[in-house]
Amino acid sequence: MKRKSLLGRLTPPQFLVIGFALIIVLGGVLLSLPISSANGQGLRFADALFTATSATCVTGLVVVDTGTYFSVFGQVVIMALIQVGGLGFMTMSTLIALVLGKRISLRERLILQEALNQGSMEGIVRLIRKVLVYSLVIELTAAALFAIRWSFDFSPGRAIYLGVFHAVSMFNNAGFDLFGQFRSLVPYADDVLVNAVAMALIVLGGIGFIVMAEVMEYRNRRKLSLHTKVVLSMTAFLIVFGAIVIFLFEYTNPRTLGALDGSGKVLAAFFQAITPRTAGANTVDIAGLRQATQFFIIMLMFIGASPGSTGGGIKTTTFTTLIGAMVAMMRGKEDIVLFHYRLAKDRIYKAITLTLFAIILVIVVAMVLSTTEDHPFLMILFEVTSAFGTVGLSMGLTPDLTLVGKCIIMLTMFAGRLGPITLAYALQPKPDKELYRHPEGKIIIG
Repeated sequence: MKRKSLLGRLTPPQFLVIGFALIIVLGGVLLSLPISSANGQGLRFADALFTATSATCVTGLVVVDTGTYFSVFGQVVIMALIQVGGLGFMTMSTLIALVLGKRISLRERLILQEALNQGSMEGIVRLIRKVLVYSLVIELTAAALFAIRWSFDFSPGRAIYLGVFHAVSMFNNAGFDLFGQFRSLVPYADDVLVNAVAMALIVLGGIGFIVMAEVMEYRNRRKLSLHTKVVLSMTAFLIVFGAIVIFLFEYTNPRTLGALDGSGKVLAAFFQAITPRTAGANTVDIAGLRQATQFFIIMLMFIGASPGSTGGGIKTTTFTTLIGAMVAMMRGKEDIVLFHYRLAKDRIYKAITLTLFAIILVIVVAMVLSTTEDHPFLMILFEVTSAFGTVGLSMGLTPDLTLVGKCIIMLTMFAGRLGPITLAYALQPKPDKELYRHPEGKIIIG
């Protein structure tokens, strides 16, 4: 009997972990080459690896300014890493296979199922086709709109280039920008078109491809799944509630909303409410926000985007499940009911497990960084949560990180992109089958 190869013995979670790691290393090597830097001297490998990790994990934390330090070659490498990291390297591999007319094997379908966080393999290749088509159409449309707007500020060629780069970056929730001086979209804080297109890209990239496909087909099906209803409703709630809180907290702050007119304040409040959903771009100075606002953004970053999307965090569905469990317990109900559907117990256990994993990870990493980095704890907690949620927002700590700090943040971004549970499944040995159940016991809670 023919023995399986090493790759054949890997489980889908292990395959994803190794695949992402290899792409990051390759990206780090390319970004460390002299051709990747504008001055032709090459970036230190540790910094190049950090940038590659941030791009592949669609985060946006940067140790050097992307717009001024990297050459066009380096920026294109970063854009390619963002695209592969956002859509997933298995999705891109499937695209190549479909173009070449190759058959997608059962093993490849299992890996795609894990990569897209699907419950079954049914229709997985059809979903991949939709993901690729929707992504291409959305990015090209946004790139054209950006290019038209920026053609008033730059040459036509430069405007098109900026449009393509930022469309890819925003849709994949990466947060990288090319405007220099770590400014992100601050120069366009009150620009309606730039804000509208950027916010639309972030939301579309963050709701997940399953939701996007269902919404696109709603005219024919006239039905939305429970998952889609939960994602859309919680996303809308977090955006509106977040905008109101930020607007109230920052209205008189001269370093942020206080410097803008009425419409600019509203735009900036909504943008800063949307971008913590793992996007990483900003239109006001994050370091200039009041501490209450910064901590509120930490909470939004921790929640993150939705399953099967380009974003990170514990996800909107997990947060909704936790809120549902709390409400059910307070009302003395046994079941969590959402939109007239009862949630299965395993979904609740998974939500609790994922949240506890995430809380422990963020707390431990923040504690370790507080011993290696000489900065305020809130700034460190903000950085760690941003890395875990693959957001990319920063209060200015990233360029000042020590080598140890960079390594820790890289691992946090990696864990945040793949998900703590996927990472745990990849590292754990094959579980033994349980032959019996222990007797039930009771403990006092609360």
